[in-house]
Amino acid sequence: MRVDYTTLAKTIAALTEGETDTVALMATVACEVHNADDRFDWTGFYRVTGPETLKIGPYQGGHGCVVIPFSRGVCGAAARTRQAQIVEDVEAFPGHIACSASTRSELVLPVVEGAGRLLGVLDIDSDRPGAFGQEDADHLSAILGQVFANAAAA
Repeated sequence: MRVDYTTLAKTIAALTEGETDTVALMATVACEVHNADDRFDWTGFYRVTGPETLKIGPYQGGHGCVVIPFSRGVCGAAARTRQAQIVEDVEAFPGHIACSASTRSELVLPVVEGAGRLLGVLDIDSDRPGAFGQEDADHLSAILGQVFANAAAA
């Protein structure tokens, strides 16, 4: 099953309308995105909880890493640069953090609220190599922008 981004965006918009709680929004988005595509093996958020520090937030799938510094891994790179990270082969990514041995490719997107504050990152792992492309990053970034534009401080 491949994600229909138009339908996913409408579903998430309907489910999150009027909600400003960051954790509630993250939980809803993680569930909907994870179940939208069979490429998505692990889907979740890492929240900014301190200077240069991400901690596990709402997710779907097996366990995730608990703490990730901005200086390490794909999630850290997305938080540090505030740019989407599309990794076709995690083994080739310098400093990749192997939270799960089954992960082969990864897409990580920064999550920014309307005033420009970084809330965290959305991390999507796949057990397939090369599972993600720019189209995925663009559509999911647009969804995140709409959902978290009015998110309240955690």
